[in-house]
Amino acid sequence: MSELTRIPAPDGVAPAAAYSHVVLGTGRFVAVSGQLALDEDGKLVGAGDAAAQARQVFENLRRCLAAAGATFDDVVKLTFFVTDMAHMPAVRAARDAHIPADRLPAASAVQVAALVRPEFLMEIEAYAVVGE
Repeated sequence: MSELTRIPAPDGVAPAAAYSHVVLGTGRFVAVSGQLALDEDGKLVGAGDAAAQARQVFENLRRCLAAAGATFDDVVKLTFFVTDMAHMPAVRAARDAHIPADRLPAASAVQVAALVRPEFLMEIEAYAVVGE
């Protein structure tokens, strides 16, 4: 695991939700492409169900991180792309199942008009720093 430092919000900059404003890390940089709600066979998980899709996406992120020798403890940044901001509570619940509140990474959430296929409700990418 890398050495990560989370820096609280600077004076006058309140977070809009639960995330860290700044995360510093030393080590190897790991970029995980946006993950979708696909199972091992490439089949959609949770058609029309944001919670089910979020759980699958975070499982896919976990597997990708593990392949690089990383865990969610190493994640410094998450970017959430959702087709409807109403899906964010499900995304946060899935995130919170993997990342404790005192280790939250920096994050951005963006509502998009569409993803690569219309049945996808979200896509999430991650950046991590793994110890040298």
